[in-house]
Amino acid sequence: QVQLVESGGGLVQAGGSLRLSCAASGRTFSTYAMGWFRQAPGKEREFVAAISWSGGNTYYADSVRGRFSISRDNAKNTAYLQMNSLKPEDTAVYYCAAARTLGVVTTLARYDYWGQGTQVTVSS
Repeated sequence: QVQLVESGGGLVQAGGSLRLSCAASGRTFSTYAMGWFRQAPGKEREFVAAISWSGGNTYYADSVRGRFSISRDNAKNTAYLQMNSLKPEDTAVYYCAAARTLGVVTTLARYDYWGQGTQVTVSS
């Protein structure tokens, strides 16, 4: 069982940056692949970024590639999402998720544990 808690969301102007954190409970964090998803009002939850258990492999949605960066610190049981050059269309609730696998996972249905989400609002 893994519990995930996101933090770091907030209100930022377009062009600004935010860093989201996802703190995980348990001693097996390093055996999980991690991912970030987001859900805007009236839209389905969508994939943003994913990272393998070791941090050696990452993958991004086309809409954020080059602006967002996913990372993890297994010693701290924490995953991060650095978001730069934010746009109003990035406004959403951002969720972190953990999958019981070692490689990169981009499919929502393959994730086993989810956090409660953190709101990110980008003003124009």
